[in-house]
Amino acid sequence: MLEPREIQRQVGTPLDLDLIRKYSISGPRYTSYPPATKFTAELAPLRLEDSIADDNRPGAGPLSLYFHLPFCESRCWFCGCHTIITRRMDSAGEYLDDLAREVRLTAAKMDLDRPVTQIHFGGGTPTFFPPAELRRLGALIRSQFRVAPDCEFGVEIDPRNLTAEHVLALHEIGANRASLGVQDTNPTVQQAVHRVQPQALNEQAFAWLRGNAFQSINVDLIYGLPYQTPDSFAATIREVLSLNPDRLSVFGYAHVPWIKPAQKIFDDREQLPDAEARLAMFAVAHEILTAAGYIDIGLDHFARPGDELAVALGEGTLHRNFQGYSTRGGASLYAFGISSISNTADTYRQNLKTLPSWRAALDAGMLPTERGLRLTDEDQRRRTIIMRLMCDRRLDFGVLSQRLGIDFADRYKSEIASLADLEEDGVVARGPRGIEVTKAGVPLLRVVAMRFDATLSGVARQHSKAI
Repeated sequence: MLEPREIQRQVGTPLDLDLIRKYSISGPRYTSYPPATKFTAELAPLRLEDSIADDNRPGAGPLSLYFHLPFCESRCWFCGCHTIITRRMDSAGEYLDDLAREVRLTAAKMDLDRPVTQIHFGGGTPTFFPPAELRRLGALIRSQFRVAPDCEFGVEIDPRNLTAEHVLALHEIGANRASLGVQDTNPTVQQAVHRVQPQALNEQAFAWLRGNAFQSINVDLIYGLPYQTPDSFAATIREVLSLNPDRLSVFGYAHVPWIKPAQKIFDDREQLPDAEARLAMFAVAHEILTAAGYIDIGLDHFARPGDELAVALGEGTLHRNFQGYSTRGGASLYAFGISSISNTADTYRQNLKTLPSWRAALDAGMLPTERGLRLTDEDQRRRTIIMRLMCDRRLDFGVLSQRLGIDFADRYKSEIASLADLEEDGVVARGPRGIEVTKAGVPLLRVVAMRFDATLSGVARQHSKAI
């Protein structure tokens, strides 16, 4: 067994940019394994509805609930989410009526004695929903499920349409964590991406949330947007730090106009930063945030040392799901609303992505499933390996052998051998008892994980770059 170790803080540490350049390839973000690109629409052989009953096994763990609330009043040109653009406020109530049907249809197949330890509202813009509808959604959840007293309840927030009444309603239904979409504070960039959001709105949102006892506030930023430069992005980060967020997510913009046609507006490549500028933005973000005391959790997540994410990283209890890094593991995820993805121990199940098709399935009394996957035993083993790499930055051969019921070093000797180039370049350290990702290798976690991914073959266009 590997010795316990303390996660070292990278205080203002410059990144090894040459190393990142060498290995900056396209690959999955590993919010799931196998990745969602491997889901199939051939549903009959998968028996996905049976998986809900199978999930109600004796000793089953807790539940995690996700609600996709897809409406936005306007489109941000960079957005890759499944959204519906409308200013028709009645859409929220109508959608919630249908969401209630899906919840009840699913809950009838579930063991509702299992505690709910995590709830997340995503979108779209959950705060598109009026406060009364948010309260109605909260009441629906508590009428169907047993919400644990210490449930982690997060909600994505757009400061542009947030009111004090929204925050009060969210607090009343149990929300205690918030993630604010900021992306960039530079007016030129905001105009280019169709998201004008003065810093005063961000400050007001923080004041309301802190005043209603929200335990943790995250800020989302994006680098690689039109007209961004390393200097302008550094200014954005410093301006956001004045808000004193608990966490930050610093994502690289994924330009996929063949999937998201709205992004074609950026096809004038002079607007978009080149690869070197993107890398410089990531580097300056890392340097400023670590100098300010934030822990590099991995990929694009940063957290204050006392935050649950940082604590979980140090204690080896970090997990990863479709919302990114999480402190709540062992839970079956049940997701509701268009495009949302559920997963049990051996299945993934994704909902239909359009409102008419999702609603039609509910009208027929059916779960609104469009695609899915049933994992083989080997898929489940590789999922464990990849998620431990992504969360622990190490693989302990003894622990994994015991957990997976195999001789890990023998079973995966070819994958371990494939790390030779990464070891030579200082990305990983290998030994007879395990593998560790080095401090320099942390930005390349995805690259290390890809060596254990049996699904990769000619899919670079389907995934974003590692940086």
